[in-house]
Amino acid sequence: MGDKQPVSVLVVIHTVDGQALLIERADKPGYWQSVTGSREGEEALRDTALRELAEETGLVLTRDDPRLSDWGLVNRYEIYPHWRHRYPEGVTHNDEHVFGLCLERPVAVTLAPREHLAQQWLPWDEAADKVFSPSNAEALRMLPQKLAPVAARP
Repeated sequence: MGDKQPVSVLVVIHTVDGQALLIERADKPGYWQSVTGSREGEEALRDTALRELAEETGLVLTRDDPRLSDWGLVNRYEIYPHWRHRYPEGVTHNDEHVFGLCLERPVAVTLAPREHLAQQWLPWDEAADKVFSPSNAEALRMLPQKLAPVAARP
């Protein structure tokens, strides 16, 4: 059994006009997702999000970058059986904390080759239909309401 913590982040990378970046898992080709990863040690969840962004996309942000926002949403879900070996024995559920990273326009990212095979930018609704994770799809479907305050700015 592994020692992975059952506490993770999901970071929806999106543009101001509602496009979302999806990355394809290397260990499960055909499984598309947003950036995600488990907390290490006692790091703050924002630090987990920043670390995972850098590791999975090459996007390096400062801790106080206002483009990264905590959406105040925590999803509790059952860990897929084929990934449970990564966690301590008996762990079956994970708490996923959702963040968003709002960019002006789509950017090419540098994928971690051992983790991801491909990337694509899609309109939020198409991205929500493509991801394998129900909680990721739910977060993507929240984008219109997250973008409304951005669109209302002068």
